[in-house]
Amino acid sequence: MNERPGNAATLLTLPQGEKNPLSVRAKALVFADPRSQALLDYLKRIAPSEAPVLINGETGTGKELVARFIHTASGRKGAFVAVNCGAISESLAESELFGHEAGSFSGATGRRAGWFEEADGGTLFLDEIGDLPLPLQVKMLRALQEQEIVRVGSRKPIKIDIRLVTATNIDLQQVVEAATFRLDLFYRINVAQVQLLPLRERPLDVIPLVEHFRSVYSQRLKIAEPMLSEAAVSALLAYPWPGNIRELENVVHLALLVAGDKILRPEHLKFSAGLSSTATSAERMSRVPQEVIREQLQRLFEVPGDTLLFDLEDLIVRESFAHCSFNQLRTAELLGITRNAMRTLLVNHGMLKGRVKSAADD
Repeated sequence: MNERPGNAATLLTLPQGEKNPLSVRAKALVFADPRSQALLDYLKRIAPSEAPVLINGETGTGKELVARFIHTASGRKGAFVAVNCGAISESLAESELFGHEAGSFSGATGRRAGWFEEADGGTLFLDEIGDLPLPLQVKMLRALQEQEIVRVGSRKPIKIDIRLVTATNIDLQQVVEAATFRLDLFYRINVAQVQLLPLRERPLDVIPLVEHFRSVYSQRLKIAEPMLSEAAVSALLAYPWPGNIRELENVVHLALLVAGDKILRPEHLKFSAGLSSTATSAERMSRVPQEVIREQLQRLFEVPGDTLLFDLEDLIVRESFAHCSFNQLRTAELLGITRNAMRTLLVNHGMLKGRVKSAADD
């Protein structure tokens, strides 16, 4: 993993040798958004310990990058070994994890170390841990408790020293309730928990990531790095990014293929159908209003003007007053303030000038 500070945030990237264009993994992670910076501080606190870590997050949010950061910051000298449990063949899963002796099963022509042994002295990262077959969960629990493994076809235990980091994009507690994941194993791996937010909930990470991938693909395409138009920035910030960082990388890559070294504009950004900067009404309705407001506030903070607080207060007062059919008492109750305070706000924002007190106001 490469780690370097950007202009305003720490940037994590995968090793240069690991390039798989079909992978859904996030290739970069930044900590520019305040919520991401808080996560980085938390990671720095838990990394030096030996505690198992469970990372929760949607696909493409950067779970492996977080795991690699924990390994690097832990100071462990052994290797970082990443395993996708969802890609393990159930018939070979035990051999893959714990290794096997020659002749232990058909096709086992030689002795082979498993991933636990490969990670000895380092960190074993098990992604999609919820997909691990139940029979293997029992053996994994024993291996973690005893800090030793037994290869398939052998009776001799082998001592291991690993730091376990796991990840999932599903709610493991629900999987436990469905009796497809052991509760004792869940408790064993869920000592230090990391909640990796989707990209739509850390909007200030979006543009730094865009700038990173713009630089990467400009170099690969051997073109001058294009500028972003203000309209393109607005579109990028407004899009909900259901595919998270991996989707953002694809959007930037395609935009550079289409626009070349010209200024990137909204028409160069190919978002998922129905989820463009003008998000569908269903998608908007499913989101918590405070979340939408917070995201839009972050955009306002980029270009606040000279009277931002007054403008926001004016908007709240006018909209709430109209919502309550211009009734002072109901508006005050809606906002949770006294009627006198409400009248003061109305006067300050020019909404009582020339109005005559009516029975409706009482």
